[in-house]
Amino acid sequence: MPPPALQRPMGFRYLDRIATKENIHAFLELADLAAGAGASANNVFLLSHRLRQSRPMQVCRALLGRDPAAAALIEQRRLSGPYDAPALRALPKGTLGHTYATVLETMGYDINFFPKPEFYANLETDADYINYRVYATHDIHHIVSGFSLDNFGELGVISMSVAQFAHPGLAFTDLMALLLNWFRNDTPIDELETPAEQARTASYAFGMISKGLHIGVEAQPLFPVIWEERMGQDLEELRAELGVTAVREGTFSWYANPSLVAALAA
Repeated sequence: MPPPALQRPMGFRYLDRIATKENIHAFLELADLAAGAGASANNVFLLSHRLRQSRPMQVCRALLGRDPAAAALIEQRRLSGPYDAPALRALPKGTLGHTYATVLETMGYDINFFPKPEFYANLETDADYINYRVYATHDIHHIVSGFSLDNFGELGVISMSVAQFAHPGLAFTDLMALLLNWFRNDTPIDELETPAEQARTASYAFGMISKGLHIGVEAQPLFPVIWEERMGQDLEELRAELGVTAVREGTFSWYANPSLVAALAA
């Protein structure tokens, strides 16, 4: 006599409702964009744009709406930059502006590399503006937090925004980094010799995400900070005011890059 048919647990029945063909297709499209983020930042920009009408974006907008300064900024649609790199480098050493311009110049990065309003539907909706501002201020968050501007510190800095207002594009990037690193690594992290190898593990990704989440929770809201008005402020004073404890050691900190330290000291 055959055994009785097993009843599926209620949790698996719920999966039937979310794992539809349409949902799986949408997820794979987003996952493909997230996977290509290391090759092109445009993938991340487009990923966030795809999520502009999503339920996670509704949550993000609601969280930002609780902060009067953030809500006012969204309402105003205030633009960021463009930044005058030579003018910022001419500011006194130790200021946000001098540090920002010097670090990006030393690394060969364009200080005005972020999507223009037209990329985000000319900031038609609140979600479009949120996406625009997140990426327009992203590199400044690197400078303030101390997280390096390469793959070693990227998950740390984006997790600050996830902690503060659950930005969907960055949250999805965090989740995919954990998943992809988990799949592609087959060696315990303590057996890997180089930082580059360690950075490709789920353990490293989890550590960076955790550090960024902690800094974001402890800090004052960063979204509404008018950075253009803070460029002449001493970076350490600014961090203290914002409650940001910068990372200063390890490959995930830009302070560990000798060329950046030398350029800032020159």
